[in-house]
Order: sequence, then C-alpha cells, then structure tokens
Amino acid sequence: MSNTYIPVKKNNDECYTQDVSVYPILKFIPENAIVWCPFDKHDSNFVKLISKKNKVIYSHIDTDQDFLNWEPDEHWDIIISNPPFTNKKKFFERALRFNKPFALIMSNTWLNDSAPHRVFYEKDLQLLMFDRRMKFNMPDESHLIGKRKDLISFSSSYFCWNFLPKQIIMDTIPKRLT
Repeated sequence: MSNTYIPVKKNNDECYTQDVSVYPILKFIPENAIVWCPFDKHDSNFVKLISKKNKVIYSHIDTDQDFLNWEPDEHWDIIISNPPFTNKKKFFERALRFNKPFALIMSNTWLNDSAPHRVFYEKDLQLLMFDRRMKFNMPDESHLIGKRKDLISFSSSYFCWNFLPKQIIMDTIPKRLT
C-alpha cells in the first residue's frame, strides 16, 4: 500500500497518510472539482483515491514545488492534503490567501494554540473530526509496514475553509477499505 507523502526536509514530521484517513473527505469533494494536492507525489493515497472521481494536480517540495512559494499554472478549485505539522501556521495562511476551499489534516492539539484563532479570525474554520486517532506510516520505517512499530498516531482532523456543509462534522475513520 502506497501512502501520502508529507515532506519536511531534515525533520521528523515526514509521514504517510493511510488510505482510511483519506476516505472520509472524499464524499465532500464536489463533482468536477479539480483538486490540488500540494504535499503529494503520484503514488500518494490522496492522489490515488481522489483521482478515481476528480482530476488531481499534485506537487511536492522534492520537485521544487514548495507550497509556500509555488502554485500550479493549471486551473484548480480545491486544496486537499496533509501538510507537515511544522510551520502549520504558514501553510494555513498561504491556503487562505488563495481564497479557495481547502481541507488540510492537522493535529487537534493545534486548537489549544492561539495561532488558529489568529489565522481564522475573519474566516470560518470548519472541522471534520473523527471517532479515533489517525494513524500514519513513517517512511524511514517502511520495512516494518504491517507491524505496530511503523505507525504513529495523532488525534487529527481536517481543518477546512469553505469546504464542508457545516462548521463541525463528526465522522468515523473506517478500520480498512473494502
């Protein structure tokens, strides 16, 4: 199983989003919307699952497409991905500057910080929250996939703007996709 890549050079918050954590956001993507996945490569779970019904543009810092200073030339409608948890405030400020809907995974502990209040002060933060913690695979532990040592979990949600039908939605993360 290939996973979504979250790039951060020389840092420890690089991890892969499992497909079961991508699945809950799919039902909220409008038909015919073009989705930009700015922290992803072609084999990410975001790209693989979203592209089954929508056109996807993906980009990655490893190919000199740093989200903080790069945007696709091609038209896109929505951002969906899992940015590095480091520099989260900068990623959300940048996403809001596009003035387009987005859904980005972030640790729920960020809600205890003053930064989300400042970032979303005049924008309505939306949350897609879950019944359990999201699990992520660590890329440097890929030889352990299937064993508990390769997993890290965080209480995380999709932090959204202008994307969900209401401000807070409670959902479930499936144990596995069928």
